[in-house]
Amino acid sequence: MQQHLLLPAQQHPPRPSRPRTLAGLLTAAAATAGLLMTALVPGAQAAANLYERGPAPTNASIEASRGSYATSQTSVSSLAVSGFGGGTIYYPTSTADGTFGAVVISPGFTAYQSSIAWLGPRLASQGFVVFTIDTNTTVDQPDSRGRQLLSALDYLTQRSSVRTRVDATRLGVMGHSMGGGGSLEAAKSRTSLKAAIPLTGWNTDKTWPELRTPTLVVGADGDTVAPVATHSEPFYQSLPGSLDKAYLELRGASHFTPNSSDTTIAKYSISWLKRFIDNDTRYEQFLCPIPRPSLTIAEYRGNCPHSS
Repeated sequence: MQQHLLLPAQQHPPRPSRPRTLAGLLTAAAATAGLLMTALVPGAQAAANLYERGPAPTNASIEASRGSYATSQTSVSSLAVSGFGGGTIYYPTSTADGTFGAVVISPGFTAYQSSIAWLGPRLASQGFVVFTIDTNTTVDQPDSRGRQLLSALDYLTQRSSVRTRVDATRLGVMGHSMGGGGSLEAAKSRTSLKAAIPLTGWNTDKTWPELRTPTLVVGADGDTVAPVATHSEPFYQSLPGSLDKAYLELRGASHFTPNSSDTTIAKYSISWLKRFIDNDTRYEQFLCPIPRPSLTIAEYRGNCPHSS
């Protein structure tokens, strides 16, 4: 075995010092300043997601009835718009965090925006601009509701009093019953949408291979109006295999469960919207690994990990 002897330091003659140039001194000073700034600015070492809004989530924070943002709301008269029936916009009061992603929500057959109003402040307080709408008539079919959702998005981003608070590149749609079927229609028509969530959706069209929008399909095990076997399950199964998608079947729930405040619907809707409208991977933990059956979840399917 070879042995390497370490000579005492005094046996090595000292190197002559080199005069430092002005350029060298400036480079060293800049490097030192950069290190100081990195130490002083939290998170400066890694570029943060510019779309993250709100504190790091916990299970408790996404199950809470309100998130970290104080919210305000404004009514939109049907007389002031075209293409849909007006509604209510809920939004974070503060503008300190810049713009927010937005979601428009349609009610179901024969229903008004009041039937989905609970979602407005609940989602807005998590860092979204939320527009719950009335449709032109209460009997409008899903294809019409899909067009109305898109009209409402256009109004929200282009003409509404809160348009400067909205990032028009980060939009989603939701809906209950025929409004849920309408959310699928909207996503089919406008592939730039970032998220779609049909809640106990109803539609005569059962297949959606054209969708390119990350979609969370929510069904109810006791739904007799839009049974999961003939609506939510075929919707989910027909979505492209490469698409970020999930199927949540609520346990002990009916077709009308989305019309009242529901923690499970809120928890997974918030997580889905955050993950795909805001590209906030902090919420991936609530979607992947796949949630297991529980007292409120009869079944959950999906593809993990998510790609976008």
